[in-house]
Amino acid sequence: MEREVIDREFISRLRDIVGSEGILTGDDVHARNPGVFMSRIEASILVRPSTTAQVSQVLRLCHEARQPVVVQGGMSGWVRATQSRRGDLILSLERMNAIEEIDLANRTATVQAGVVLEAFQDRLEQDGLIFALDLGGRGSCQLGGNASTNAGGVRVIRYGMMREQVLGVEAVLADGRVVSSLNRMIKNNTGYDLKQLFIGSEGTLGVITRLVLRLRERPSSSNTAMVCADRFEQIAGLLRHMDGALGGQLSAFEMLDNSFYTLNTKEGRHTPPLPTDKPYYAIIEALGANQARDSELFEQALETAFERGLASDAVIARSERERDAIWAIREDLEHVVRDFRPFYAFDISVPVGAMEGYMAQVKARLAARWSAGAIAFLGHVGDGNLHIAIGAGGPEDRETVEACVYEPLAGYAGSVSAEHGIGLEKKAWFPISRSRDERFVMQIIKRALDPHSILNPGKIFDLEPAAQS
Repeated sequence: MEREVIDREFISRLRDIVGSEGILTGDDVHARNPGVFMSRIEASILVRPSTTAQVSQVLRLCHEARQPVVVQGGMSGWVRATQSRRGDLILSLERMNAIEEIDLANRTATVQAGVVLEAFQDRLEQDGLIFALDLGGRGSCQLGGNASTNAGGVRVIRYGMMREQVLGVEAVLADGRVVSSLNRMIKNNTGYDLKQLFIGSEGTLGVITRLVLRLRERPSSSNTAMVCADRFEQIAGLLRHMDGALGGQLSAFEMLDNSFYTLNTKEGRHTPPLPTDKPYYAIIEALGANQARDSELFEQALETAFERGLASDAVIARSERERDAIWAIREDLEHVVRDFRPFYAFDISVPVGAMEGYMAQVKARLAARWSAGAIAFLGHVGDGNLHIAIGAGGPEDRETVEACVYEPLAGYAGSVSAEHGIGLEKKAWFPISRSRDERFVMQIIKRALDPHSILNPGKIFDLEPAAQS
């Protein structure tokens, strides 16, 4: 049963742990950023510990009192995984924002979970290193949240998801026990890889407090192009060709369909670098170590692509300004959010070879229901991730719109979530991508690590207290 209020004695005990500066209540909580698709924060208390020991004490207290806990980070997620109810306690790690160590020899960093991604990226510049994860919410998202949601972004094709960037994790379990598995090695094949339990679990199995992250050498060359094509078959072929021809330098391969491209390049918006009459556009980026040599390789790869009929036209960025202008067309979501009414956003994954058929099926289903509905596709095609923007129906039609997008995935072995997780937003559609046996095992793990189901209850799947031992 949902808890309505948190009593004063409990709050007093929390204050003894984190101090007065570590607790916000009432309007100070409600006035904070509620996150995407949420109107306001419903919980009336927010706890801000400053150490792992404080997190441990807070969770031990909540475990004993059966107090539900929702962990919040930068609030940039899209699936309502941080949504709270009136009687929930919000745990924010915003005060745990220290970059504790950068180990140049091992190319690792030990950080607290509240470090903001962009601040971390900026700090690494002086050492000639990068943290490979990069995404649009870099200015607000926190590294602990990136791990708990297994964030993706634009460089997955080269470096992998957040999961591939994490070497070690310190996490606090629901009962307050601290699991410190701060491994610094790429190779450590000793039993279960416990950190993987917490990465992608959306705060339902434990609270990540510290991480050991893998760093990479900063590329010293960059080449970017936008190309267009008449058929999706060309886009798929171009992906394979550029990946092979660039010898491991391909770092991003982003697709925009005509709807998104023309919407963002209307008069008064972004200047179109290519004509607006093609069905598909792709942004290709390669990062390397020698600008002169890599530019020649990049241009040769594009030239060969034209010879093979894999592209219709292309423009290569000749300056940082031109590169930024190309990427701005992809990253600017303001116009689609404003023009598509009501606006629905989706993040799905499907095999590249099945994308054309999948997109056609979604378009057909949407048109059959709303002939004047708007739809646009974009995303990280290099790793099979599509983002879909839809403007159709009304607020009461959400489930029907979602069915147009999610139901066809079953026939293509696709995923209802590529990089944003499940939260509450996609919980009803979770069974499309995970079998009954998979969900059964997940619930076994949840019960083992959080027997009273206090951590982010109701997210991803339902776990009824009556079913627990």
